[in-house]
Amino acid sequence: MKVIKRNGLPEKVSFDKIKNRIANLAYGLNQQFVDVDEVSQRVIAGLYDGVSTTVLDNLAAETAASLSAQHPDFGVLAARIAVSNLHKNSNPSFSQTIALLHAHIDPHTQQAAPLIGDKTAAVVAQYAEILDAAMLQHQNRDFDFDFFGFKTLERSYLLKIDDKIVERPQFMFLRVALGIHGQDIPAALETYHLMSEKWFIHATPTLFNGGTPRANYSSCYLLAMTDDSITGIFETLARCAKISQAAGGIGVNIHNVRAKGSYIKGTGGNSSGI
Repeated sequence: MKVIKRNGLPEKVSFDKIKNRIANLAYGLNQQFVDVDEVSQRVIAGLYDGVSTTVLDNLAAETAASLSAQHPDFGVLAARIAVSNLHKNSNPSFSQTIALLHAHIDPHTQQAAPLIGDKTAAVVAQYAEILDAAMLQHQNRDFDFDFFGFKTLERSYLLKIDDKIVERPQFMFLRVALGIHGQDIPAALETYHLMSEKWFIHATPTLFNGGTPRANYSSCYLLAMTDDSITGIFETLARCAKISQAAGGIGVNIHNVRAKGSYIKGTGGNSSGI
């Protein structure tokens, strides 16, 4: 039986390698409850010829996560495996990752479709050495996420190219901080550290859009119904759709919409209410 390595080359399955990889990521966990042998055996039972090492890591992470009901340290192990898998499949250089995202091409039209805004890309290129050094120093903070939190980032927040995740969690925090502060690098790094160390976090629309061509740093919007008319109602609906497109939260007051049974002068009928 063979596995396909990340470089595309096949290699004979080594059960010891699988066990050692899981054991190396189980450091500091309660060994009385976290049985590395049990996790390894379950992973090995799910192997098939030609499985990729990426799929193998996903299987190991999900296997460990399924045991988290027995002890929460299994959840920590699952997160570590998933984060390690992402690190092995992504570029460790923040500046190179940003350049790759900025140079993105739409595969269907073959037209430029940058995933990073021009201003943010220019700032990263100018201060690449400083920013790369900061990311290299603090990349292990990615391992502070639990499994559920990290999988949420993977599914919806981290930037992808052709459905492959290229952005790491620390890269996301720094991208957002640079989108906010631009060339004020000390302020951007301060904001990055505060988010990375979990002192605060920006809302979803900012994490989605910060530093991108559709840069958006507002998350919640309060609107009033423009007018109690077809034109007013649908104008308000269009504004809500635009906000929703960027994942914004919306609150709308509708106290100027007439009550049920009110007379409608234009049609001679009665309103059906809200």
